[in-house]
Amino acid sequence: MRVAQLDLAGPDGEVVSFGPALPPAAPIESGDDVYALVRVHGRPVATVVCKVPAGKNPADAVAAHARARLARTGLPAAPDAIGTPPRTSVVVATRERADQLARALDSLLDQDHPDYEIVVVDNAPATTATRRLVETYADRDVPVRYVTEPVPGLAIAHNRGVAAADGEIVAFTDDDVIADPRWLTALTRPFADDPGLGCTTGLILPARLGTPAQILLESHGGFAKGFAAKTYDPALPPADEPLFPFTAGSFGSGANMAFRAAALRAAGGFDPATGTGTPARGGDDLYAFVSVLAAGHRLRYSPEALVWHHHRETWQDLTNQAYGYGAGLTAYLTALLVRHPSLLPSLLRKLPRGLAHARTITAHRDSGPAEAQPRPHRDSGGGAVPGAHGTHDYPWPRQLSKLERRGMLAGPLGYAKARRRVRGVRPPWEPRGEEQR
Repeated sequence: MRVAQLDLAGPDGEVVSFGPALPPAAPIESGDDVYALVRVHGRPVATVVCKVPAGKNPADAVAAHARARLARTGLPAAPDAIGTPPRTSVVVATRERADQLARALDSLLDQDHPDYEIVVVDNAPATTATRRLVETYADRDVPVRYVTEPVPGLAIAHNRGVAAADGEIVAFTDDDVIADPRWLTALTRPFADDPGLGCTTGLILPARLGTPAQILLESHGGFAKGFAAKTYDPALPPADEPLFPFTAGSFGSGANMAFRAAALRAAGGFDPATGTGTPARGGDDLYAFVSVLAAGHRLRYSPEALVWHHHRETWQDLTNQAYGYGAGLTAYLTALLVRHPSLLPSLLRKLPRGLAHARTITAHRDSGPAEAQPRPHRDSGGGAVPGAHGTHDYPWPRQLSKLERRGMLAGPLGYAKARRRVRGVRPPWEPRGEEQR
């Protein structure tokens, strides 16, 4: 399935541009299956999935689908952030993936943000490849700094980046993404307009859909959270999320997030016993989201802040990812209750209503025979995905669901093991001698 971008002059306007999402790539041709990001005047507003009919112009064919979608859904509200983005540090944690990192850094150096730096955190390096790569960026207008963190683990690496950062805002992305040129400005501008904002997240779309594993992950929802901006306020919990703020996966993902540095440090940063590279397998981003919200700060999802993520390519990668998602979820919840025990009464109070809400969603999704669910893709919030989780024509394999559940059972134990391994590790910005939280 080809990944494309289409820009229209208006919801029913002419095609401004069309082509592969990430050139260089072969032109899209008739007969291709296409997953396309739709922009209007450059602003991301929807995705469409379609097949270009034989003999048809690809741009015209995809544009027809896009106009039909926007006629049904309308345009999401335009962003209202107008302030100047604050000084920002972009932290990229990496380990022995210099080729991917180079691709990510090239996109990060092409941002339209007026004032930022890049901090590359080399996590438990085995070679000097990352250091040598960063040295090649020494003469760029945007500073690219190199720091090391010898203790393995994504959360620990991110904390090292927070300590090294000099920006008022600290943004995070991964070494396997390509950032849209407007990404950093869109992600950080809301901080200028809202002093109570502690965190922002953004849109994550697939860079490639070239293997069954990549398509299957995206059919399960991928990382995208839709095209409507949303602000989460702990003082005004959303009515449609009974377990708020514990449903942190709905807020965004670690490949596209930013924090007000002072708020993140005051909340203790990322729990070093969570994240990739630890027995917990994940959950570091979710833990940070909830910690900042629990401190009274707001969180905003900004779909204009776009990055393209290179999904893992093989079935083995996908099985590892499914298990890791489950483990990271319960590990993060365990971390919250261990480090923020005052949240336990709130979780217990909300749990019955949250479980009832989940059963309602499941019953609705599973209702009806196969012929009542004929669509080859799912529409959600202006987005289309290839396949539909829970339908009969493109199911999420039971094996992966079982792996997620096994991971959920293992998450608390994984967190306990990881916590023992990092005993005594403190956030690097804390004064020496201060007790670990």
